[in-house]
Amino acid sequence: MSIKWFTGNAARGVMVVATILLMQGCGFIKSKFGGGKGKGDDIGVTNGEITANGRKGWKQTTPYGMVLVPSGSFMMGQADEDLAASQANMNRRVTISSFYMDDTEITNHEYRQFVNALLTDSVSVLGEEEIMSKYYPDTTVWKNDFTYHNGDPMLEYYFSHPAFDTYPVVGVSWQAAQYFCNWRTNLYNDYRTKEGQFVSPRYRLPSEAEWEWAARGGHSSAKYPWGGPYVANGKGCYLANFKPQRGNFDADGYPYTAPANAYNPNDYGLYNMAGNVAEWTRDAYAENSTAIVWDMNPDNQNADEPRKVVRGGSWKDIAYYLETGTRYYELEYNKRSYIGFRCVMDNLQGRTASRGARR
Repeated sequence: MSIKWFTGNAARGVMVVATILLMQGCGFIKSKFGGGKGKGDDIGVTNGEITANGRKGWKQTTPYGMVLVPSGSFMMGQADEDLAASQANMNRRVTISSFYMDDTEITNHEYRQFVNALLTDSVSVLGEEEIMSKYYPDTTVWKNDFTYHNGDPMLEYYFSHPAFDTYPVVGVSWQAAQYFCNWRTNLYNDYRTKEGQFVSPRYRLPSEAEWEWAARGGHSSAKYPWGGPYVANGKGCYLANFKPQRGNFDADGYPYTAPANAYNPNDYGLYNMAGNVAEWTRDAYAENSTAIVWDMNPDNQNADEPRKVVRGGSWKDIAYYLETGTRYYELEYNKRSYIGFRCVMDNLQGRTASRGARR
């Protein structure tokens, strides 16, 4: 046997072993817990030995009205010139885990299910006065937000009339949006429990970083959610509902809000991530958030800070506020005619595998 033959075969053997280990590490080869069918899997202990594998019956499906936002890494922060010279959203790389997000803003009719449920089931606990003052949309915002403005038709009809059922709810505080998420979670998990299913992750407001990652729709440096640097397409049609042409509110097709699924979605299937209504996030506002939050799933929750981050711009805002990198805030207890919200849900299965590690 020649030394050359032995050395070549040894090298090939090392390569085979390395390949197997690499495939196992990437999830291509099932491990001890990858689907064994030994007795006692459901019990956990058999003949004095631990034989428990993964519990059967859990599979996270896309919740109704939501889309899956994949995990990824991007340069968070301003996507164009910082016109306000605020230096409040400096660029840095962050990584976001996968999650589900409502494909539209929460609509009037969806939110109506919430307040109707409170008025039916929770009056004895919360009291009608608290429900109406804290959680029922404040329709007077259509008059109070603007001086010398005829908001009477919107005040009277916007939340109550079926003509606006699919329009985004407004006049809802950050606190009420949080409460809606809790109610929605309880509603969903009560049903799952009765059906003998595992409890689902809860609905919640998106973090500021999650919102920005979702808004960009996979375009890492996109100025707007549709990926391009302009607010109109080649035919001159506006791509969002905002305040164009120095105040021609009607130029984009809607003088006030638009239906929650108006205009084209971004590449993640999300509608109106720019314009229509601005959206609450769960983050407390901090001018130096870039320096104080971590770069893996950044999240600045601070109950002592009443300023909460608002993103996306609205029907009354100029294009600057529609940019994916523009951040501003509103006080958590304030209700506005131009701020709504949407929910997200953690994708637990998305935290166990990524596009770089296939099963």
